[in-house]
Amino acid sequence: MIAVARASQRLPAVYRHRHRVSFEDTNLLGNVYFARFISWQGRCRELFLLERAPGVLAELEGSLRLVTLNVSCEYFAELRALDDVEISMSLTHQRQHRLGLGFEYVLRRGGVETLAARGAQEVGCMRHTPDGLVPTSVPPELVSALEPFR
Repeated sequence: MIAVARASQRLPAVYRHRHRVSFEDTNLLGNVYFARFISWQGRCRELFLLERAPGVLAELEGSLRLVTLNVSCEYFAELRALDDVEISMSLTHQRQHRLGLGFEYVLRRGGVETLAARGAQEVGCMRHTPDGLVPTSVPPELVSALEPFR
């Protein structure tokens, strides 16, 4: 297991989402099914938009699309039902119409914090046109919302 670094190190700003693991997140063995970690990345990203860039959500009802281009997750510790997990998201890069997001999953159990997993995804900003999806600039509201999390 990997211990979590704390205040003595300068860490980049992160958007935090607390998640209580439910039984629906687990498999027959009682541990969290690996694909749920990816689902939690999506939930964290969506809640970030809701709280920090609601105008982008409105644009998603129109032609804007935030397309997940790739996703990954490394697993370090097992999680189980009713565990308390903090999912942190930060911006790792912005290149043209693409955003790189980094995720850390910190397990809080019995007064101990453990890095349970680390993930990443790259999102492409696209517009739906009659000819299909085409790359588009990252919406200014989203650029502003992400600025503190670089």
